[in-house]
Amino acid sequence: MDELGTARRLSAAVLAVSDQLTVPEVLQTIVDTARELAGAEYAALGVPDDGGSFAQFLVSGMSAEQQAAIGPLPRQHGFLAVMLREPATQRLDDIRADPRFGWWPAAHPALTAFLGVPVTSGDEILGALFLANKPGGFTANDEELVRVLAAHAAIALTHARLYARSRELTIAEERARIAHDLHDAVAQRLFGLRLTVQAADLLLDRDPKAARARLSEVSALAREAAEELHAAVLELRPARLAEDGLPSVLRKQVQILDRASGADGPRLTYAEDTPPPLPLAHQAVVLRVAQEALHNAVRHASADQITVSLTKNGNNGVRLLVRDDGVGFDVDGTVRAGRSLGLRSMRDRACSVRGDATISSSPGAGTTVRLEVPGA
Repeated sequence: MDELGTARRLSAAVLAVSDQLTVPEVLQTIVDTARELAGAEYAALGVPDDGGSFAQFLVSGMSAEQQAAIGPLPRQHGFLAVMLREPATQRLDDIRADPRFGWWPAAHPALTAFLGVPVTSGDEILGALFLANKPGGFTANDEELVRVLAAHAAIALTHARLYARSRELTIAEERARIAHDLHDAVAQRLFGLRLTVQAADLLLDRDPKAARARLSEVSALAREAAEELHAAVLELRPARLAEDGLPSVLRKQVQILDRASGADGPRLTYAEDTPPPLPLAHQAVVLRVAQEALHNAVRHASADQITVSLTKNGNNGVRLLVRDDGVGFDVDGTVRAGRSLGLRSMRDRACSVRGDATISSSPGAGTTVRLEVPGA
């Protein structure tokens, strides 16, 4: 490839970081570009998890059948582990001749020339780019090109991490607010309960009929207080998808948000139409996208009505729709302005289970979040 072609391919990969692609799509673009520009037969990008394996491992140059034959995601061993421990580029004529080389599964292709470049942010190693099997071996120019791509992979991963932390903080704040609101509501119920009991006690001797009426009020107030406490417990405990199932958990969360929104807030409703059972990972994606969509609708839409529906789709999976009749917004303009992290987060989650998430909205016309998740 000539210098102009190289510059164009490099530019396309760099621009992918700021485009509306999901993080997996950005990383796959970077892996494919690295393999093409360096002239390698294979390339991969690994992002480690905390369990000795990889949270993400994207491959270029292998078919899906080849990857399936190799088996599950690799563990952090051999040169994979070296790249995650040492923030230095590794360029070898034959990886098998290095004493740090470990092994690979029987179906794994044979690798010779090797180039490994860490993906770093400051002193932290976020992952690594691996390239293999270039005729004649990798050069210093290859190394420089791959370093540029690794730097942009680090930007994409850092953005994703910052957004995840921001969302965790926002969710924690929202949970605290709901707990505070529910606590105030329960406190008011209990205060009214105490006053009513005192009134009944004063009336007991001189007006038994009036006292009985007050005791009936006590019963109603006690029931309402118990319901508020039950709602608080449901909201503040972690969702039990494995035990309760997605429809039940989602229904309860909508009911809790509806109760917590108060008289001045939007009305939230939930409906379902025989959604099929899903693997737990798929259920978690649907729940998280629903929570994201509901959070945005409750806080930003100024809506009167928010509806959530869960139905079966054509892939033996589920379709989630979260609609509001609020102020709406310009989706394309939001993406161009770089304020589309919520949409990216939903798309990232959907992509992780081979699903698809979209947002439809326009100013004054409300918003609809649509998630399609396939079955197992």
